[in-house]
Amino acid sequence: MREGKANLKDSYVIVKDGEVFLLNCHISPYSHGNIMNHDPLRTRKILLHKKEITKLQGKAAQKGYSLIPLKLYFKDSHVKVEIGLARGKKQYEKRETIKKREADREIERAMKSRR
Repeated sequence: MREGKANLKDSYVIVKDGEVFLLNCHISPYSHGNIMNHDPLRTRKILLHKKEITKLQGKAAQKGYSLIPLKLYFKDSHVKVEIGLARGKKQYEKRETIKKREADREIERAMKSRR
């Protein structure tokens, strides 16, 4: 972690049996380590208070919501994870995004051809 080789892309957080776990977070092995280095994609347990866990579990249980890690940072000697509650896009929102992206490409092509 101190080498800055952590990747949160495609990672997510789950609450299982009253415990919180971080999945698919890639933390590269220590470069000066030996054969006993850890698995880069292993499941990691996040330590939280019971009250925080029940609060997160209640919010994540709603349909369409999921918990995602936003950032990793150091506080003293501990690594902390900032967790966010996210809602997936609806089908019509996805279509709007695609239309906007295509319109932007058209504008970009027109501007490029004008030069």
